[in-house]
Amino acid sequence: MSEMTVDAWLYGTLARYGSNEEHVSFAHRQVILPEGSTLADLLIRLRMPTEERGITFINGQLSAMPGLQPDLGHSLHQGDRIGLFDPKSMWPFQYRHGAALTEEMKQAMAEEKDHGLHHTYNKK
Repeated sequence: MSEMTVDAWLYGTLARYGSNEEHVSFAHRQVILPEGSTLADLLIRLRMPTEERGITFINGQLSAMPGLQPDLGHSLHQGDRIGLFDPKSMWPFQYRHGAALTEEMKQAMAEEKDHGLHHTYNKK
């Protein structure tokens, strides 16, 4: 089976899934996965429970946020860059004027009664 490498950036408390050091604010890992892997497969490889992540970007496109994670089945490809932020991380400044959305996120937000936008988020 062929393999691919994805570029995983882990921010805030999620850095512990990518670094052996304590008290780091981010970690960077090149993760080798079988071709055809999904974001869920990446989380399994990182040993990261999906509920621990907040905002997530795949190649600069918003794919998940607290309370709305439609990206678990998103197919990853060679060289994809994934940014995983903990739920207490602030919105990255690069996206202050808005962010592009993955197709899964667009569909999930359209299907949500409040379009996925909340003032507070409760664990389901």
